[in-house]
Amino acid sequence: MGEGMPLFNRRAQLIPMVDGSDIGAILSSTEIIVHPEDYTLISVSRDEESKVRESLGRLEAFSSITFDYAEVSLVLKATDWEGLRGCFGQYREEGPYRLITFDIVLDLSIVGFLASVSARLAEEGVSIYALSTFLRDHILVKGEDVEKAEEALEGLLQESKRLREP
Repeated sequence: MGEGMPLFNRRAQLIPMVDGSDIGAILSSTEIIVHPEDYTLISVSRDEESKVRESLGRLEAFSSITFDYAEVSLVLKATDWEGLRGCFGQYREEGPYRLITFDIVLDLSIVGFLASVSARLAEEGVSIYALSTFLRDHILVKGEDVEKAEEALEGLLQESKRLREP
């Protein structure tokens, strides 16, 4: 994908890929999406990898499967996991979590975006589980912390916008 190539966001609007190193400018252009569903974070034994591949092939957005040397890590909607839990014998689960998406397409060379986000949330005592896809960054926060996280992030984005005003 070429630098500056337009991509579509979730509202099907054309948006440019953002590049550069001005984190304030990037934050001022960012919108957050707080997904309404609860999510579960799951660790499945590598011994059950074939079950993971068979069982999870038809999942819809948002879900994440990471094959690590020691485990298979899953992020699933809690309702999806409830229907799949019985397929697995060896797993650990944590939740409920809520998913927050940073709705901006970032150049892969940007340094410090998630650091700024995580620092602000750390100030508020909010633990995060960060996930990145090719186009966007996402975080999971504990369900009980979602309002505090949303308020802190909206504050960070608004501060960045005010600093950009002439």
